[in-house]
Amino acid sequence: MARRVETVQHQNNPRRRVTIADIALRAGVSKGAVSYALNGRPGLSEPTRRRILEISEELGWYPNSAARALSAAVAGACGLVLSRPARTLAFEPFFMELMAGIEAELSSRSVALTIQVVDDLEAEMAVYRRWWAEHRVDGVLVKDLWVVDPRISQIEQLGLPAVVIGGPEGTGSLSAVWSDDAGAVVEVVRYLARLGHVRIARVAGVPEFLHTEIRTEAFLATMAELSLSPEVVTTDYTAESGAQVTRQLLTNRRPPTAIVYDNDVLAVAGLGVAHEMGLSVPADVSLVGWDDSLYTQAVHPPLTAVRRDIVAMGMHAASALLALIGDGTVTRVGEPSGQLIPRGTTARPPAVASAPARRPRVVASRQRRTTNNGA
Repeated sequence: MARRVETVQHQNNPRRRVTIADIALRAGVSKGAVSYALNGRPGLSEPTRRRILEISEELGWYPNSAARALSAAVAGACGLVLSRPARTLAFEPFFMELMAGIEAELSSRSVALTIQVVDDLEAEMAVYRRWWAEHRVDGVLVKDLWVVDPRISQIEQLGLPAVVIGGPEGTGSLSAVWSDDAGAVVEVVRYLARLGHVRIARVAGVPEFLHTEIRTEAFLATMAELSLSPEVVTTDYTAESGAQVTRQLLTNRRPPTAIVYDNDVLAVAGLGVAHEMGLSVPADVSLVGWDDSLYTQAVHPPLTAVRRDIVAMGMHAASALLALIGDGTVTRVGEPSGQLIPRGTTARPPAVASAPARRPRVVASRQRRTTNNGA
């Protein structure tokens, strides 16, 4: 049976303990209805439940930590809420590998993994509140950190044990495990520059995500340092958006000679567009993927890609969450930078390849153009 949560504290006045009667009065419903809503029990219409939860949030509702301390029960489960379209997750190898790592670590400790897919951050926070109030999970893993992320302060306020897979900035007081995205981007750009590429495009993911911003900043900074000509476009990570922006890039008056993608789904879609347009890869354009999933070697030519140990990242995040739940240990650790694996989709650009063999010359660009497309 779900544990009942009957009293809370007001965030603006810690001495003022808000009761279900306060919430019921504001919502114009009975105390029983409020209790049903707070504890996730059936018997209410969805609009009424939402209104009660919204009012509870306005009043600064969060589970009473003292009341929780009275219960020695352990849920024996950790949660992962994914605010991504289901169609994106279905074809994204990153999440399959991440969840494999998380599950491997949790199952070795006989802890279950509860996963829920939602539409947006508001729905994600509603799941956290419900899970925590009903004692469904002992802690959660938070993915896809936003540049400005309201989840962090709300999770801190709930007192919900959490590990952010992302960072290092913007994680507040929460534990965090992140990868060195900037370092990997620098390696890719320098590699392409050594091949002689001057016009390099970056096909990024969702612009609101922190890791997208970190990669883009590292890309632009390195391109400027090497006096190269950058272009950045954003996508929603789907193959459709990857194909669309690649087609736009390659039909420009001065198309890039190399394109770096934010995941392998985008890169494979881009490779397909290049073939469709009659271009030779890498003779006409070089392509670089990200994460080095099975997709990279299932295409022709096999994709050059940045390899990261995503399974290990999932295991480390789950281990950090179990340590936090067990004894309150806060973990903040960066994973090693990804490793660039050159394959058949990168080579010297046409102008350099046809010139006499000599050290590539870096040509200064007069402008930098950054565009946002999709999201």
